[in-house]
Amino acid sequence: MTSDPKHTGDLRFSDLNLDKRLLDAISRIGFEYCTPIQAETLPWTLACEDLIGQAQTGTGKTAAFLITAIQSLLETPIDPKDRFASEPRVLALAPTRELAMQIAKDAEQLCQYTGHNVVTVVGGMNYDKQREQLQNEVVDILVATPGRLIDFLGSQDVFLDQLDILILDEADRMLDMGFIPDVKRIIRKCTPKDERQTLLFSATFNQDVLNLASMWTCNAEFVEIEPEQKTAERVEQTVFLVSDDEKLPVLVNYLKRPEVEKALVFANRRDQCRDLEEDLKNQGIKVALMSGEIAQNKRLKTLDQFKKGQIQVLVATDVAGRGIHVNGVTHVFNYNLPENAEDYVHRIGRTGRAGSTGVSVSFAGEEDAFALPEIEKYISQKLKTAVPDETLTVAMDNAPITRKRGGRRPQGGNRGSRPRRH
Repeated sequence: MTSDPKHTGDLRFSDLNLDKRLLDAISRIGFEYCTPIQAETLPWTLACEDLIGQAQTGTGKTAAFLITAIQSLLETPIDPKDRFASEPRVLALAPTRELAMQIAKDAEQLCQYTGHNVVTVVGGMNYDKQREQLQNEVVDILVATPGRLIDFLGSQDVFLDQLDILILDEADRMLDMGFIPDVKRIIRKCTPKDERQTLLFSATFNQDVLNLASMWTCNAEFVEIEPEQKTAERVEQTVFLVSDDEKLPVLVNYLKRPEVEKALVFANRRDQCRDLEEDLKNQGIKVALMSGEIAQNKRLKTLDQFKKGQIQVLVATDVAGRGIHVNGVTHVFNYNLPENAEDYVHRIGRTGRAGSTGVSVSFAGEEDAFALPEIEKYISQKLKTAVPDETLTVAMDNAPITRKRGGRRPQGGNRGSRPRRH
């Protein structure tokens, strides 16, 4: 959750007439003042209004909708004896497992004095355990990804006709990832929109998202929080102008600098990420891979090792990278510039969090330098460009793994004889 002690407004959580148990949890987490998105949305959402909120990741929107949900549960308690298992009162839908689990973790912190039960159903994790929880527990807040929730709706292990609040987080991402047909099926199973409160959040709003929002909400208030700068002020950003052959040695030499404690390296494709992880391991760097093809339990273990400092570097794709919310990331490297300018903002937002400063280093090679003007236009600032100094271009300890473009790798090579992925 996000709350900036250097607050921009004067609205305190204690000004919002929240239940003392909820206020005590907020205070214990260390929040006092609302962030801009919280200050703008909470007066509406606490008054039971539907809301469409536009805000970037890391602005505090998760806390905004969870505080609304928990306060609603406290104001309209239902005796557990009058409730059935499998019937949540609040549903929060998120596009990725990592985001869903982060929402659930934040919800549990906020419910620490209220006694509400938070259940998470996401793909890639123990199906039977989740099913047992749904069948046997009174569920107050259900946090879910669309695919797994569809499974449980189909087997009648969960029912959404007693829902008081529906929360849709990162609606634009759900659209990008092709989840909207699933979300429509889920919403058809929910309490009718005029009998529930609907809160929809998105980092961007194109016409498709707005059309869906109008279908799913009633007279919703629209709140837009436009960051003063789209990229974090506390992140020092540099673009290295390099040849494609220089990228790997410059990255390896930079990662070996003592100030690089925790680093994320982004590449545009899964095969590039796999190759990079192998190359960095070959140079003696403690590195792991985060991409959608890695099993969920392994991703969670990897993330935990990264948090604890047992792994120094994570190599990630954009989709996997959005689920990485780890304080203390000192550096973000863009091995390729992203094709989408908004992804640049999300990538470098992984550092400079929670009041810390961070460093972002991007490589602009022959194939991706064309993306630079679009990124600069999107973030409304000119990025500092530089040529790497001699300490970064020195030869690496071990020869990099050579990979032929096209054709097949030779028998007995590092990866057998699989064809080169394009």
